[in-house]
Order: sequence, then structure tokens, then C-alpha cells
Amino acid sequence: MQSFPEISQFIDGEWRRGSSTSAETVLNPATAQPLTEFAHAGVADIDAALEAVGRSAARWRNTPPDERYRILRRAADLLRARIDTVAPLLSLEQGKPLAESRAEIEVSADIFDWYAEEGRRAYGRIVPGAPGTRLMVVAEPVGPVAAFTPWNFPATTVARKVGGALAAGCTIVVKASEETPATAVAVFECLAQAGLPAGVANLVLGVPVQISGRLLKSPVIRKVSLTGSIDVGRTLGHLAVDHDLVTTMELGGNAPVIVFDDVDVDAVAKVCATAKFRNAGQVCNVPSRFYVHERVADRFVEQVAAFAAALRVGPGVEPATQMGALANRRRLDVMGGFIDDARSRGATVHDVGNRPSGDGYFFAPTVIADVPDDAKIMTGEVFGPIVPVARFSDIDDVIRRANDTTYGLGSFVFTGSLERATFVSDALEAGMVGVNTTVLSRTETPFGGIKASGHGYESGVEGLHAYLRRKAILQHPPLRSA
Repeated sequence: MQSFPEISQFIDGEWRRGSSTSAETVLNPATAQPLTEFAHAGVADIDAALEAVGRSAARWRNTPPDERYRILRRAADLLRARIDTVAPLLSLEQGKPLAESRAEIEVSADIFDWYAEEGRRAYGRIVPGAPGTRLMVVAEPVGPVAAFTPWNFPATTVARKVGGALAAGCTIVVKASEETPATAVAVFECLAQAGLPAGVANLVLGVPVQISGRLLKSPVIRKVSLTGSIDVGRTLGHLAVDHDLVTTMELGGNAPVIVFDDVDVDAVAKVCATAKFRNAGQVCNVPSRFYVHERVADRFVEQVAAFAAALRVGPGVEPATQMGALANRRRLDVMGGFIDDARSRGATVHDVGNRPSGDGYFFAPTVIADVPDDAKIMTGEVFGPIVPVARFSDIDDVIRRANDTTYGLGSFVFTGSLERATFVSDALEAGMVGVNTTVLSRTETPFGGIKASGHGYESGVEGLHAYLRRKAILQHPPLRSA
């Protein structure tokens, strides 16, 4: 068994023990047993991080894009070289299978590579004007950033925020999840060893409300970026408004999936089930609410149930595992509540998957058929390995039902008709739409939602622009007396 590393704060280029008297016990979700304990960041640590990003902001802003490029590329190379040690740590503390952890580390390195390149293309523009004048629009770093990342993807969410900020010329303080700290520490170790100057990027781990309140009330911070829940987003959003901060908010989703009767049902069911049970369903942009045409709904349920029954559920660090544990105990109660509510409303629950015995936070992959639209699992964020299926017959009706939600992160449609695919993808209210695919996240394309799912984007050129502001410069010749 791989040993678990010591967890420290990374502040102003140095690793340091947290100064708080409170501590965090990191648990292995597959066993519910402690992996380590570390001291939380205290007020002194947070203030030191703020001082560091403020002091280093001008230096990093004026660092040539080619140098920022080299540091990010070196960090990406280091992260790939350490995949055999970092991926098991991710699986130990988060619960996902090793194959998924390895893929997450690879994607995180790709994100650093993407931003390294894109940072050299933060173009402005020249606007035509009168002879002798220059009308320019230039891109500038928005300033020091406070970023908050969740436990479900502890590598890629850190990489997105750090990569975008550093490539744009911003300094950053990252408050990573205290439940999955080792992955964030590993990413920052790569950044430090890649030659990142002291103070440019800092990592603090501790009590979320204490850290967020201290960071966002500081005049040093100019932008906040959050991947988290709607409730946390609203709380930080109010703080951001009070202190005139730029915001990027990715606040989860409950993505509808519309499956028409002109598809290869078996193939679509397999793709949807594979996506849904990835990371035990703990993915914000995963297919969540399944609306399946009444002519193929029974077959779809049958095939997804068969897939779920065959899944190997177990500790993420075991190579044969296909679905790991939920990340924490509280998710078990939430899943049980969804199932009890659906059953009470007349839905048919197919508890087809298996779960290992013991104290780990395992939940059996589950399929629920004929779920009414007012069931809690159809109106709230599921974030677990449950597939709720409802029937439809009319295209206009199913679009209305799919859009009848406060969320607006991702949506999906499966059909063999180009005309129908175009019509539905245009009609769905979401920041991202997958047509005959469950993949919504790529380094080259923007990732973000609308409505309660947040605003702003990460990844793609939009992810870089999120850390830039635009300045118009209207230059005229020197004034002279007549």
C-alpha cells in the first residue's frame, strides 16, 4: 500500500504547517479509515498568502508570456512523469478507480499545456481611426485571484484555475478541498519544481468559510473563481459584489438526456451508463435525468440495468475496480433519500448493482424507471450512481420538461436525425450540449453553465479571457497651439 504524504500549506514558495489549532482528518472513502491528519490554515497563513500574491502581482504580470509558457509546460511534464504516484493518492483520498485517476492527471497536464500555449495569444486589437491616431484595445491581467476547488475532481479543477490565471499573468491563492488535499499538494509540487517564482501561486487548506471570508474581504483580491454548490456560490457571490470582484462560478447541474426512438438503443444505453457511473456519478456535467422515447424506454432500462449489474464496485486503488466509493458518508444519506422519494411516488427501483461489505462509503449502482417529473431526483443535483428514467412521446413536451429546471450546465440528445439534433440542441437551455456523445469537457472548448449553474467559463480561449480585462487606449498626436 502506498504511503500517504504529509499535508502542508504552500505559501510564498514554501511548505509550512498550518497555524490553526483545528485540524482535518482525511479519510479513505473505501474503508472510512483515516489516511492522515493536518493542521488547518490559520489567519496568519491566509494573510501571508494574501501578502504574497499582492507583492508578486506586478512581477508576474510583467513576466514575458514565453517564460510563463515554459513554467507551465515544465509543470505539465512533471505531472505526467509522476502519474504512477499521484494517481493512487487521488484514488485513496477521493475513491475513484485508478484508471479514472490516471485519466484525470493526464487531462490536468493537458490543461497546463493548453494554457501555456494560449497565454502567448492574449491578443488585443487595433480599431481604425483618423490619421495620426491609434485606437487600441489591450488585454491585461485582472489581478490576484482567489480560487475554490471541490473534492470530486481535485486535480483538473485546480489545473483549470491555476493554468488560466498564470497564463494570463495573474497571481492566485487556491483554497482546495480539505477532503482531498494530497492531489492538490502534488499539483503544486510540480509547479514549484517547474520554477514558478515564490508567491505567484499559493495553496491553503482549512475551514472553507474562514478562508473564503478572509480572502474575499481583502483589497488584494480582484477576482474569485469557484467550482462548487449553488449555496456556496450565492454566499461567495454576495461577498464578491460587496467588494467589487470579478467572478467565475461553476455551480453544478442536473443534465437532461433525451433519447429518441431512432437510435441504436443498446449502444446509447452503454454510453450513457458508462458516463453516469464514472466517479460513482459524482460529476457535475454527467447525464442525470433520462427522458427516453416510450417505444424504446423498456429496452433502455433493461440495458442500463444489465450494465450496472456487471460493474465491479470496490476500492479505487484495486486495478479491477470499475466504480469506487462515494467520496464521503453524507452522500450515502442523500442517495437513500432520492430512492425513497422516487419509490413513494410510484417509480420502480431496480437495485441491480453490488456493493462491497464493510465500512466504506459504497452505494450500489441503481436504475429507477417511470420516474415522475416532480421526484426529488429529477429536480435536484443527483451527484451519485442512480439512473432515473422517464418516458416521453412528444418532442415539444420533452424539451419543455428538460428545460424545466433551475440548472443549466449540460444537456444531451441522442438521435439519428440531423434535423432533430439541430432543433433540440438549439432549444435546450444549457451552457453545453452533447449531441450523440456524453463528453462535454475538453481543454479546447469552454466549460460553464447558465441560470443557477453559474456564469463564466473555464477551458478554451474563454478560460484564458476569464482572467483578463480589456482596456481601450485612444491615442492622439500631441496637442499644439494654433
